Amino acid sequence: MRITISAIKADIGGIGGHTRPSDELVDAVKSFVAKNSKGMLIDHYIGFSGDDIHIIMTHTLGVDNEKIHKLAWDAFTEGTKVAKEQGLYGAGQDLLKDSFSGNVKGMGPGVAEIEMEERPSEVFCIFAADKTEPGAYNFPLWRMFVDARSNTGLLINERLAEGVVFRIMDVMSGKVADLKMWQDKAELEAALMYPGRYVVSAVFSADMSEQIVSASTDRLHNIAGTYVGKDDPIMIVRTQKNFPATEEAGSAFNDPHYVAGNTRGSHHMPLQPVRLNSAASLNYSIPIVSCLLFSMHNGKLTGPHDGFGTVDWDLQRMWAAERAMIMRNQGFIHPATLIPEELEYNKGYQARMSKLESKFRDLEEPKKGKAGKR
Repeated sequence: MRITISAIKADIGGIGGHTRPSDELVDAVKSFVAKNSKGMLIDHYIGFSGDDIHIIMTHTLGVDNEKIHKLAWDAFTEGTKVAKEQGLYGAGQDLLKDSFSGNVKGMGPGVAEIEMEERPSEVFCIFAADKTEPGAYNFPLWRMFVDARSNTGLLINERLAEGVVFRIMDVMSGKVADLKMWQDKAELEAALMYPGRYVVSAVFSADMSEQIVSASTDRLHNIAGTYVGKDDPIMIVRTQKNFPATEEAGSAFNDPHYVAGNTRGSHHMPLQPVRLNSAASLNYSIPIVSCLLFSMHNGKLTGPHDGFGTVDWDLQRMWAAERAMIMRNQGFIHPATLIPEELEYNKGYQARMSKLESKFRDLEEPKKGKAGKR
């Protein structure tokens, strides 16, 4: 049976700042989807990570389907009404267009979708991040599919040992490249060095017959032309059998790596694994990621189970907090802060630099006088 999983997320308002949506806002989105999805969706789940609400949907309509995308758009629009009534911060901030135009891609919400022939025991993870950018998943995906030290399945599993195909997007140009492991390994790693520009959008089996990963890639700054919040990516990863084990996929996040994000999208900070439906931290808004585990049969969902909810992940959370403070204690000095081209409040920085430039002058040679004679 061919099933499509659609994961669509948006920031449409937070309590007291960029923290978490109100219960009433979440309920409004849930109620709208429940009332308007009959005959369209097989199943769905709605939750949040930080101030981003995600709608996970299963159906048989394929990817980029107008009805599915409009359902999500209208649900976010309904939630935005509640956000405005409550005076929530950033109400509707990820809805960058005035009206729906057939597909939410390029309109603000993040989208990850996979159409598949459902396996007898279909299992997958949803990774939902906040206060960071799409390239935040580059390093974990490298650990899952390239690094045998992290994933011995690359040696033991015959299909994984064949390698996979990474689809890399240049988010500045919108172009994509398919890089086959293992012959294109060096080119893949050259691209992954710069997650602000080159982002993994999908991963396929070696023969391209099955899609394993789909990740959102839209950058809000590129769409809106100004800073409206971080891009907060969402990702689907299918696991088990010929794909990475669920534990191998989850463990790719177990040594919090530095990503772009944080308050004002200004700093490099560690990506902290958090429990489901966690609010963003007031500690400079440490970038966070939650892990939702699902089983699926005929499109019906069982779950989510909280992938980062067990006690061992408390250690990872502490590591991330410690690494965050070490970096923030460097203040505004690079490499704590992003390079100018990556700063989300780039116009403000340019204004400072323009004023600075006006103060520069040529260095005058010192005049020789009596004081210089001996």
